[in-house]
Amino acid sequence: MRPELLKRLEEIVGPKNVLTEPEAILDYLADETAPAIRPRAAEGVVVVKPGSTEEVARVLELANELGIPVFPRGGGTGLVGGAIPTRPGVVLSLERMNRILEVDVENMMITVEAGVTLRQLEEAADEAGLFFPPHPGDEMATVGGMIACNAGGARAVKYGVMRSYVTGLEVVLPTGDVLWLGGKLLKNVAGYDLMHLFIGSEGTLGVITKAILRLFPKPKATLSLVLAYDNPHDAVRTVPKLLQAGVRPLAIEFMERDVAEKSAQLQGLKWRLEKGRSYLYIILEGDELEELYGVAAKIDEIGRASGALDTFVAMDRRDQEELLAIRRKIYSALKKHTLDILDIAVPPARIADFVEEALELAKAYGVEFFPIYGHAGDGNLHPQILTKEAGGLEEEKLDEFREELYELALRMGGTITAEHGIGVLRLGPFSKHTDERLLKLMKAIKAVFDPKGILNPGKVIPL
Repeated sequence: MRPELLKRLEEIVGPKNVLTEPEAILDYLADETAPAIRPRAAEGVVVVKPGSTEEVARVLELANELGIPVFPRGGGTGLVGGAIPTRPGVVLSLERMNRILEVDVENMMITVEAGVTLRQLEEAADEAGLFFPPHPGDEMATVGGMIACNAGGARAVKYGVMRSYVTGLEVVLPTGDVLWLGGKLLKNVAGYDLMHLFIGSEGTLGVITKAILRLFPKPKATLSLVLAYDNPHDAVRTVPKLLQAGVRPLAIEFMERDVAEKSAQLQGLKWRLEKGRSYLYIILEGDELEELYGVAAKIDEIGRASGALDTFVAMDRRDQEELLAIRRKIYSALKKHTLDILDIAVPPARIADFVEEALELAKAYGVEFFPIYGHAGDGNLHPQILTKEAGGLEEEKLDEFREELYELALRMGGTITAEHGIGVLRLGPFSKHTDERLLKLMKAIKAVFDPKGILNPGKVIPL
């Protein structure tokens, strides 16, 4: 970065909010992507931390004027390299823009800056006696990042993804122009819905600086269950039967004993179920605990008719939190042995078919340990491909094996990414498996919003 450019950036955000020293910017050059496949960060990167929308606008205007790439960054919790700077430029970290601006109890909405973390958001809603349903997993994820990636998570089976909760956005375009889209409205069909174009755009069209989000009444009672099975086939084949029976839990998660025990051990916890090797972890919520007991009994009945060996019911708050922690930390428990973690989704009724065929495919590749877990209630699974040393795959076979898994999901009417996004890691497969006409339209939209191509270049949009 030229000294005159650094000086202009310092004039906008202040000298202490422009970082250039290698040790100071190290954490901004990575995200949670597994080290084996993490994109290599470029040299010649400066980190800029604006404190207001005005400062974001001025930084973007300057970068656009000079044609300098800008990489918007939230909490760095992504898994596809979406926030990693892959060429020289500016990492635009919104961490200082972390204020809760308003909690509107009457309209059940909250207005926040983009750097507010999921934990802050949940705490603010809770203090107001309200509830923010989406939970993508990592509580250090920021609102701007969750919206930019249209984050999902375990609760999507009942409440949907981030898109369902955004009613208003403040967005800064590469030119420095600031747009307010939407508002405290549940219905709005005045013209093209540009707001939803920015949701899931992964920072390639504009930088989200503020958001208005829907809140819900806080559930008065919660209950967690774990159904134990001898095999993954019986477990995942139970899920469509539960949904068809009208059961709509907060979450339906699928995992296996090996990964549950590893995650528990990592946290100093213990996996409590002695029976089974495959599990459905189900979270219920409602107004009355007695009501949930009835739903739990129905789940147990359907589960046992489908081969469940046992049902563990966690009524105590501590037991529920332990189960949730074990599920959330599975990726972390296996991360150092991970070649890749996929984000495949298929229609919910095809989950069992996908798991069965994926496991058979893994055997054909000589894989001994192939964890598949995820959000079984909405068809979103995370096959985690491990190293040969951990019972997984030879690294030279990764591309071939991964491509076969993608093709398997697509044959079943699925997608190669359901909630992690495209970023840089999935750009090749996305380009390969997407209709050329759609790619052409996406490139045209990108050109309208970002004609110089400065926003998150090399992500989402094929070159």
